[in-house]
Amino acid sequence: MRTPEARTVRVVVTLKPGVLDAPGQAIRHGLDALGHGGVRAVRAGKYFELEMADDGRPDGGGLEERVRQMCEGFLANTLIEEYRYDIV
Repeated sequence: MRTPEARTVRVVVTLKPGVLDAPGQAIRHGLDALGHGGVRAVRAGKYFELEMADDGRPDGGGLEERVRQMCEGFLANTLIEEYRYDIV
């Protein structure tokens, strides 16, 4: 029987366009105050790196479905945030 191999999943969660990004605005103002002018906008977000067992399916479908469920059920508030991920 084959042992599942570990896969790294990188997830980035950001606010949807049009949602006020108060942390991003604070970062932009802070950069400006420190003399780093020219930054027109900052969008802040969250980054997660997950080490997951691969289910061994050739198409990776089982792993992708689990990642989607984790993102939509816990890692992102899908009302105001969007997410993207890479499996490496």
